[in-house]
Amino acid sequence: MINQNNYCVIMSGGVGSRFWPFSRKTYPKQFLDFFGTGRSLLQQTFDRFNKIIPTKNIFIVTNEDYSNLVQEQIPEINKSQILLEPTRRNTAPCIAWASYHIRVLNPNANIVVAPSDHLILKEDEFLNSISKGLQYVAENNNLLTLGITPNRPETGYGYIQIADHINESLYKVKTFTEKPQLDLAKVFVESGEFYWNSGLFMWNVNSILQSIDQFLPEIASKLDAGKGIYTTPKEKNFIQENFPACPNVSIDFGIMEKAENVYVSLGDFGWSDLGTWGSLYDLSDKDENKNVTLKGDSIFYNSKNNIVALPKGKLAIIDGLENYLISESDNVILICKKDEEQSIRKYVSDAQQKLGDDYI
Repeated sequence: MINQNNYCVIMSGGVGSRFWPFSRKTYPKQFLDFFGTGRSLLQQTFDRFNKIIPTKNIFIVTNEDYSNLVQEQIPEINKSQILLEPTRRNTAPCIAWASYHIRVLNPNANIVVAPSDHLILKEDEFLNSISKGLQYVAENNNLLTLGITPNRPETGYGYIQIADHINESLYKVKTFTEKPQLDLAKVFVESGEFYWNSGLFMWNVNSILQSIDQFLPEIASKLDAGKGIYTTPKEKNFIQENFPACPNVSIDFGIMEKAENVYVSLGDFGWSDLGTWGSLYDLSDKDENKNVTLKGDSIFYNSKNNIVALPKGKLAIIDGLENYLISESDNVILICKKDEEQSIRKYVSDAQQKLGDDYI
């Protein structure tokens, strides 16, 4: 039986600039179907959690620019379940607002907070872990995150170091480390004490709001004033006025790295944070020369280790390239070294400064 006290908050407000030009400001990556499944990343995330969370208890926090996209892609939910941010303020204000809102609806709510752009291959194991995690936070005044067993020294993820073993796969968190250099990532993986930080969290609504009061008083002072306003017609204007005044801070930095009551549940769920073209390349089927064609068609000559993403019905002939990204979307073609994709944000910034928003 589905627990009516369990809620899900899906964070879906990012612009996905690292996937430019496929991901655009007006149609970012969470609304795209990267794998040809017929469902976008956001839709897949909703489908996944809807198996264990009542539909009425799933909230999507996004930028107000994407209101129509969310309604089109997730018609199952009520418009009141879409919380529209007037401006981007990172994950801590996003989570704080959703928590204040949900507490009015259910003061005993247990919440799982998830990004909208993750891939989970072992879904049954994942959902079993989430269900156990929600049960744990319902009984304990602790903050829980999900740690992923690493299979390589990945520099694109944050890491969680474990401390005391509590039970089964549950551990006390010792430290959080932001994305490390390769040498340090190798040490982390070899030690057996470090796990990838999934960016997925579970807690009781009262536990997280207590932590926000303690560690993020600048956010609490702005949003706590809406206690009698949340879920009423006045909420929109209140958020329009107060949300932009919140500091731009992540929940990891603002709370998880500081609080003493942080625990981690470990697992291997076939998880991937689809944050870069490289992560897509790693997950995709490859030809005999390790070339990947995500969309469109391509014919390769003397080429290997490339990734190609084109509009449907377009063909690329590629000769003599190795380790390249070739992507076309609308009015932009991007050709760059696959291993230098961190430069994509610079390309986006330069294009915007020199040519305006037409190509962004």
